[in-house]
Amino acid sequence: MHRQRPYASLSGFTLIELMIAVAIVSILAAVAVPQYTAYVTRGRIPDATNALATRAVQAEQYFQDFRTYANTTNANNPGCASDTSGKHFDFSCSAASATGFVIQAVGKNSMAGFTYTINQAGSKTSTVPTGWTGSTTCWVIKKDGSC
Repeated sequence: MHRQRPYASLSGFTLIELMIAVAIVSILAAVAVPQYTAYVTRGRIPDATNALATRAVQAEQYFQDFRTYANTTNANNPGCASDTSGKHFDFSCSAASATGFVIQAVGKNSMAGFTYTINQAGSKTSTVPTGWTGSTTCWVIKKDGSC
């Protein structure tokens, strides 16, 4: 009589196969997580640049009406509005005079280290965290310093 082993028909994974699968997943995660983090960061930068562009246009419209960028007794410059807090950036008008303004977006939380500015002449600057390449002539949107 032929005896059959009770588990002969079951197939499964050996420990080495599982370890190889875990190693492959770990390698993929080591590449994917930093790329995803950079992707999310790049996706948050337009929050600052779009708002700065909008505020610059508002400041220019204000200048057309009042011939000054500074607040007047009749109105406040909307480009330098006091309700300037966003989800990832805080906005401020660090200098508003009769002839000029500087509006900036300062990153907070996960965007800390990023600062974008624009002035009345349309000059844009970027200060970025370590590991990024900054620019004094444009708004950096990628880690390599691309504008």
